[in-house]
Amino acid sequence: MKWISRLFGSAPAAGSAQPAAANQPVQASHQAPTQFAMPPSEIDAMFYRWVTGAGEQDTAAGTGKLVLDELGRLVESPSSGASLVPRVPAVIPQLLRSLRDDSITSADLARQLSQDVVLVAEVIREVNSPLYRPTVPVRNLEGAVMLLGENGLRMLLARVSFRPIISMQSGHYARMVAPQIWSQAEKCALAASLLSTRTSASPFEAYLAGLMQNVGLIVAFRLIDQLSPDQGLPYSVEFCSHLFSDARALSSRIAVLWDFPDSVAAAIEQSGQPGASGLAQALAYGDQVAKLRMMVDAGRLDPAVADAMGPAARDVFDKIKNEDD
Repeated sequence: MKWISRLFGSAPAAGSAQPAAANQPVQASHQAPTQFAMPPSEIDAMFYRWVTGAGEQDTAAGTGKLVLDELGRLVESPSSGASLVPRVPAVIPQLLRSLRDDSITSADLARQLSQDVVLVAEVIREVNSPLYRPTVPVRNLEGAVMLLGENGLRMLLARVSFRPIISMQSGHYARMVAPQIWSQAEKCALAASLLSTRTSASPFEAYLAGLMQNVGLIVAFRLIDQLSPDQGLPYSVEFCSHLFSDARALSSRIAVLWDFPDSVAAAIEQSGQPGASGLAQALAYGDQVAKLRMMVDAGRLDPAVADAMGPAARDVFDKIKNEDD
């Protein structure tokens, strides 16, 4: 585990930072550098309070218990939880399997992609975006596939597939938090893929796990909408800790239902746990880097929180900054 110290800093110092009020920037710790200057559970709680606009006093503890009880039930019956979010297009698992086959050509992939008109439009739009900057606009699917390359296509397919699952939601809270949850999923996926090389994990599987991890969280917000008709919102640290833990467990179960690689489902389940796989470690740290990046960019955290990170984590933190900032 020595790579963790090199990546994020020295062993945690005694004590931890306390969550600040929802609209007050948190100052960086002046203690000896730690992994993130605060425990992951506090990062989760701060992120939750930021995206929901929650205050400091929990007036909906009863609702919190109902939400966690129902979320726990869905973990045991994940098909019910999966029904609360759109399923990834059926062509995606087929395409992901094809991308592991060295004999598959760009023309073969283009034919499979053509089965889903939404994916076709997204691929053409993406390949002509500033990210790829083609010298001449790409108008045909096979040309787009060739320009993207295998890894680019795999990540694009995953991102395009998950966008409507997370970002298009109904209900007061689910609709309110969806844009930030989707943005965090994208940043987490990129951060985890960048960190995966240090844990001997697959960059694409890390990317896929980063996108998949928040599916259970969206289900949780759907539950809050259903069980809190007066719009009361639970947000104690204890509630947030259980919420994120159960949401990850549900995401893992749904990943299995959706035929994603077993390693991805296991990494989501193990994320943040002692003795976790290299893929789970990359996911856990990518998730925290992404949350810190978003809260810094939003003015919720003092940028100096990044000073507690080791050079590699700081490099990832800088790379996932919004291009237009």
